[in-house]
Amino acid sequence: MSAFVHMELSTNDPTAAKNFYKQLFGWKLTDNEMPNGTYTTFDTRAGGPGGGITAKMDPGQPTAWLPYVGVKSVKKSMEKAKSLGATPVVEYMPIPGYGVISQPRSPPRKRRSNAGRPPSPLPPGEGRGEGEATRVRFLVWWKPFG
Repeated sequence: MSAFVHMELSTNDPTAAKNFYKQLFGWKLTDNEMPNGTYTTFDTRAGGPGGGITAKMDPGQPTAWLPYVGVKSVKKSMEKAKSLGATPVVEYMPIPGYGVISQPRSPPRKRRSNAGRPPSPLPPGEGRGEGEATRVRFLVWWKPFG
């Protein structure tokens, strides 16, 4: 079985997010300088998965938490996701010193009916509604590349 191993928050204001979660939960934060900016890791000190806080990579990207799932093989997991209808967002990306990630977008969900539901204030594809997809990143964390 695969399990969630890392949670990542992408936000417009990483400094405010770091202050908020540190004060709220007492998380231990560590800033790491990466080629594309600062990536702050956090330790929940509760035995569950830790994670990271980072600035958004793309201006159109929503502020959101993204879960990572530990797998034995990133390549095999992506192939299986594609066979189930997923579309690669990131096919295979080495993270120097850590491992490899891939990010499939699951196939669109179909709603049975929107009867009785208020309309979503979000543009199509950015919330509830027809064609909504979810993202999960597969991650080999603290393992050799592969």
